[in-house]
Amino acid sequence: MVAVKSKSILALLEILGKSPEAMEASRTSDLYCHLPVFTGCTYSDLCWSFGNGSALETLCGQAYGAGQLRMLGIYMQRSWVILLTTACLLVPIYVWSPPILEVIGETTQISEAAGKFALWMLPQLFAYAMNFPIQKFLQSQRKVFVMAWVSAVVLVLHAVFSWLLILKLGWGLTGAAITLNTSWWLIVIGQLLYIFITKSDGAWSGFSWLAFADLWGFVKLSFASAVMLCLEFWYLMILVVVTGRLPNPLIPVDAISICMNIQGWDAMIAIGFNAAISVRVSNELGAGNHRLAKFSVVVVSVTSITIGVICMAVVFATRDYFPYLFTTSEAVANETTRLATLLAITVLLNSLQPVLSGVAVGAGWQSLVAYINIACYYIVGLPAGILLGFTFGFGAVGIWSGMIGGICLQTIILIIVTSITNWKREADEAESRVRKWGGSVAEH
Repeated sequence: MVAVKSKSILALLEILGKSPEAMEASRTSDLYCHLPVFTGCTYSDLCWSFGNGSALETLCGQAYGAGQLRMLGIYMQRSWVILLTTACLLVPIYVWSPPILEVIGETTQISEAAGKFALWMLPQLFAYAMNFPIQKFLQSQRKVFVMAWVSAVVLVLHAVFSWLLILKLGWGLTGAAITLNTSWWLIVIGQLLYIFITKSDGAWSGFSWLAFADLWGFVKLSFASAVMLCLEFWYLMILVVVTGRLPNPLIPVDAISICMNIQGWDAMIAIGFNAAISVRVSNELGAGNHRLAKFSVVVVSVTSITIGVICMAVVFATRDYFPYLFTTSEAVANETTRLATLLAITVLLNSLQPVLSGVAVGAGWQSLVAYINIACYYIVGLPAGILLGFTFGFGAVGIWSGMIGGICLQTIILIIVTSITNWKREADEAESRVRKWGGSVAEH
């Protein structure tokens, strides 16, 4: 449970690092309530990088459990090669983000602001490509307190930079972008210094040409991991975009954006559990301890649900107050309060769903979960939300309600899949995977 707590703390430190510019910029203008829209392509890349990095959770975690430490450093370097190449390919999307956003229905005003912000965020694109493999490398060895200390130090600097650039100098979204770029690169540098100096107990043996070996198989697993997580992330981002197609969308989109900020804070707790259970399951399967892997799933699931219930109660208790953290508009605050019930339900569902996704990553089920996400989110949930919101006239409430249905269906299916899993067979497959992926490393 220490590992679970430390990963949740780390995740909270990272989301709190984003909070100052979110709240301070939102007070500057109601337009900045659209911060999730402005940062959509940036956070999409975060999700894509996080997803690609999640392949390391499977491989590094199982290799660590099997005692094959040298493989971890090679895996991290392979992930750097893939993610840095991907980052270069994503640059045109950042450059052309204004017309892309206009095509999918955003206003010219929002699209131009998003495009300016996206250009300033290009350095962060490459910071993500470096950071997430480093995180998975350290997490698989349960060195989470190192990451937490680095994030805590950067958080203090981040808060100072946010106040100075956004409020004191009045640089707005440009100041927010500079602050985020600086903070992410400081995290990368701090973690790399730790790895290079300590050698991470033998897991880091220096740069190697082996990073370019067996890349295609690594790309396929990374792609499956990225698709799985991006489908989950884009689902809630689509909620903001679809709401923008409603008649007179400004107030509903502002309210939804505020709710997504709150949901994002809460999601960091669940993401901490996601990382913890992924590492624990992969470590135990790699070591052949299938019973401990199964027991860990039960313990973390119950703990996360309990915290989810508490967070849901907090949303209900503060629904008349938390909107004013983000806006001074009475109309936006009232609409946000009206949506608080749906936010509370989403918070509860998202307390379990990331845990089950973490189990899938730890066991190497990324492709299966990607198919489940497509069916539940985009064949059931999204069409249901559009039908309720537009055809039946329920507006933002209808759109969100339908999409919650997709989350419910996905969670139920993942519960069933996890419950009927043969964990002994999963441990055998993990042993086979370590032999397959570690062959080229072991030969050198």
